[in-house]
Amino acid sequence: MLTCKPEIRRRASVGDWVLGTGSAAHSRTGFAVYAMRVEDTLRFAEYWSDERFRRKRPNLAGSRKTAFGDNIYRPDGGGGWVQVDSHHSLHDGSANPLNVATDTRVDRVLISRDFVYWGGEGPQIPAQLRAFGTQGEDVCPRGRADRCRFSDELVAAVVGWIDGFDERGIQGRPGQWPLLVAGQNTP
Repeated sequence: MLTCKPEIRRRASVGDWVLGTGSAAHSRTGFAVYAMRVEDTLRFAEYWSDERFRRKRPNLAGSRKTAFGDNIYRPDGGGGWVQVDSHHSLHDGSANPLNVATDTRVDRVLISRDFVYWGGEGPQIPAQLRAFGTQGEDVCPRGRADRCRFSDELVAAVVGWIDGFDERGIQGRPGQWPLLVAGQNTP
């Protein structure tokens, strides 16, 4: 599921692949964080009320993994949004107005069962996908940005690279998570 990155959620179509890349702030430029093939889209209210995604609601009393659920927005009945207490909220548990405004400006969630999440342990993106073809297309955006226009040849090469990984689903932890002590706060 993808509930952040509003411009990607606005533009993506069913069948598209989304590749999330690492940030310079975490010394992960040029590394993959996740890849997903968009299978469906829902509005936030549908995502909130759909029983399939109830487990994606944050449970701050549970494990670290369940505390970071992304099903955090529901309509307030008056045209606004309720942001449930989550890692996106303010420290006191109240809604973070900046995150609410950013995340909900596009009322669309991307759904996928065909994904891999590497987190902070993702593979380096091959050099040939960083300077592809005669135009030198780079699959990694520069700075805090997203890109959606790539040549068909680069898209095919990236999908081929993703398909070369045997694993799917959650394969790693977020890069910002500190190492955990065995038996405590397991994800």
